[in-house]
Amino acid sequence: MNIPAVVNFAPTSGSVELRDINMPTIKEDEVLLQVERVGVCGSDLHQWTADHSWPVNYPVVLGHEFGGLVAELGKTVTGWKTGDRVVSETAAVINPDSPLTRQGLYNLDSGRKGFGYGVNGAMTTYVRVPARCLHRVPEELPFEQACLTEPCSVAYNAVVMNSRIRPGDRVVVLGPGTIGILCAAIAGLCGAEVLVVGLESDQARLKIARRYGHEAIYGDPTAWALEKDGLGADCVVDATGESSSLETALHLVRPNGQITKVGWGRDPLNFSLDSLVQKNVRMQGSFSHHWVVWEKVLSLLSSGKLDVRPIIGGVWPLNSWQEAFEKMHSRQIVKSLLNPV
Repeated sequence: MNIPAVVNFAPTSGSVELRDINMPTIKEDEVLLQVERVGVCGSDLHQWTADHSWPVNYPVVLGHEFGGLVAELGKTVTGWKTGDRVVSETAAVINPDSPLTRQGLYNLDSGRKGFGYGVNGAMTTYVRVPARCLHRVPEELPFEQACLTEPCSVAYNAVVMNSRIRPGDRVVVLGPGTIGILCAAIAGLCGAEVLVVGLESDQARLKIARRYGHEAIYGDPTAWALEKDGLGADCVVDATGESSSLETALHLVRPNGQITKVGWGRDPLNFSLDSLVQKNVRMQGSFSHHWVVWEKVLSLLSSGKLDVRPIIGGVWPLNSWQEAFEKMHSRQIVKSLLNPV
């Protein structure tokens, strides 16, 4: 049996198309998931335009932000039944014996392979998922929101687990994409004052950031960073896709402050890092997430304390994937969702 899928088939720009693929066959520790909704991530766009900086196992089905219904259970899978509403973590392949995995940091395991680049992802009707990746979705949480647990978990990991944000801190978020806006929302939940910064072409996305109660501008954020005491922001979250934005972060952060970099940027740095030393700044990278983070985020989504509805710009059928991609790529909307059903 064949099923439709959005496939990235080569390392050249535009090498994505809708193809028929074989129905996945699950292993004994996996489930077959009927995909209800899948989010389009900035990384999917980067693979579409071939300006990414990570290895891809071509050809591969895109999509790692997804939720759905358990359709079939592997022989050794327990604790789940067909029809269960679930979302899935992204670490499709890990080394269970690595020191990092044994610490619960399997997101940092060097052998990790994720959905949508290392193994087939969820821009299709059915996807095979290791049972260890599953999290239960409460009945009251629609899949259109639940499928965004993954980007929310990226933001939670960056802001809560990897940053030292305290109530009353001033936080600048660079980049009003999905991750940037969600980082701002979570920083707000931590009690911070937040400014979201974008480009002039980000006007539509900055308007969405303001719906979360934050200031949002395009242009120079220096005046806001220095407004309170002239020293700068307590934390700058770099959620852009540009390496050069780190120079802006170093300018905005206060002495003894923190920069948390969550956005990817493949271009080399062409500036001095001396101010990192002179200001005694902590610079922290943040990658992916793990089980505890997902459970925290699902609680926030279910309670309504974290609301992802403002960032959803529309839902497209699988065969309209290109329109969904283009709407995000042109910065008209923050987040596109696909409905494979």
